[in-house]
Amino acid sequence: MLGWALTFLAVAIIAAVFGFGGIASASAGIAQVLFFIFIMLFLVAMIARAVRGKPPV
Repeated sequence: MLGWALTFLAVAIIAAVFGFGGIASASAGIAQVLFFIFIMLFLVAMIARAVRGKPPV
């Protein structure tokens, strides 16, 4: 998920450099949404890990 967010961020930066405003803003928006989804899933995983404790070995 984070890889996709970074990919869309790179596409947005490259498109902005070449002057494609519509593509740059769309790619930046997608990157932002994916980044926030990644952060939410990461926090849920951290909370679940804290609640469950260590897994049995």
